[in-house]
Amino acid sequence: MAESKKVLSVIMGGGRGTRLFPLTKERCKPAVPLAGKYRLVDIPISNCLNSGCNRIFVLSQFLTASLHRHIQKSYQFDPFGGGFIDILSAEQTEKSNAWYEGTADAVRRNLVHFHRHGHDYILILSGDQLYRMDFSKIVDQHIATGADVTIAAIPFPISKVEGLGLMRVADDLAVTEFVEKPKDPAIIQGLAISAKLEAKLATQSKEKHCLASMGIYVFSREVLRDSLDNNMKDFGKEVIPGLLGKKKLYSYIFEGYWEDIGTVKAFFDANLALAQPLPPFNFFDRSAPIYTHPRYLPASKVNKCNIDHVVIGDGCLVTDSTLKHCVIGIRSILGENSNLEDVVMMGADYYQTEKEVLADKAQNRPSIGVGRNCRIHYAIIDKNARIGDGVTLSPAGKPDGDYAHGVVIRDGILCVTKGAVIPSGFGL
Repeated sequence: MAESKKVLSVIMGGGRGTRLFPLTKERCKPAVPLAGKYRLVDIPISNCLNSGCNRIFVLSQFLTASLHRHIQKSYQFDPFGGGFIDILSAEQTEKSNAWYEGTADAVRRNLVHFHRHGHDYILILSGDQLYRMDFSKIVDQHIATGADVTIAAIPFPISKVEGLGLMRVADDLAVTEFVEKPKDPAIIQGLAISAKLEAKLATQSKEKHCLASMGIYVFSREVLRDSLDNNMKDFGKEVIPGLLGKKKLYSYIFEGYWEDIGTVKAFFDANLALAQPLPPFNFFDRSAPIYTHPRYLPASKVNKCNIDHVVIGDGCLVTDSTLKHCVIGIRSILGENSNLEDVVMMGADYYQTEKEVLADKAQNRPSIGVGRNCRIHYAIIDKNARIGDGVTLSPAGKPDGDYAHGVVIRDGILCVTKGAVIPSGFGL
């Protein structure tokens, strides 16, 4: 990437992550485990590194300890490549002592840190999306068009654009209108791309498409500084619409897989999709690997099990159980004769010692993992959870809400919260 040394990447750590609660009860969104061994933040960082963008800032604010720990253990740069990942948390200054109030506010308050590094362009990314993109292409288009701002956009059929920020573009991809989450069908129809652009899409269909913002932006340096010389708090709702007619805005059309992991349902579906024979996101692409913390765990050990469409992370011990359509995270331990179907199990941060296991038995307390003779369906089991023998868990027929022993149902999915202790024989 010829222009890589001129680009700084900024990954937004997100707010409180209320829509992803209880997975964000003890961590920020980018630190949420993904696909058995990764964290959400590994996706934008890996995309940056694979694109030649190795100068990266991560802006964080809420419950950042696990995010900081993961990044520091995962990404080590040699002194010769000029690369780095700096984590910038909200801090008190002479000008402000408040939390970040939005994406634009977070970037504004860190411009002083960016300006210490020579750059012409700033790439702004979200920390909670699943996709693979070569950022060199959007930067190259930004330079070729002479754009002030380039907005990554994904074509969505008109019938599926609810809740998305849409843009109207000319045939040369210049953005002429930006509408945040329109609901009026007439407005949505008016934002459909032209027949000329439709013909260029890789995916052809009878239904028209609109271009939805992915929340990925390339700003020219001075344009970013000028566009933040105000009190606007958010890029999508305020800054980008405010630049229309004043600066040259272009869209960059991306047609690969992209999922916004903003809700418990989206997280659950994106993970389980990875257990399909041909998953929509390919973690096996050797040309653009997804990096993460090298834990040096042993290979997983699976004894006398019935397994169908399952992803199993490193260092797991699974014995005489039935697993169907599951993602099993690192260091997961499952006892005999348990049955898991449509389950995302995040695993554990550590193995218990024999002494700790014996102490658990003496206190009649389950050890970390899933015990014997359990039946768990349509659930997310967060890290370090302790599920005793003979436990039955399913959200079927139950409303969203908080239940006993750290069990929560959100978006119709049963969640066992991080570190929860569910006694033997419990049923829900």
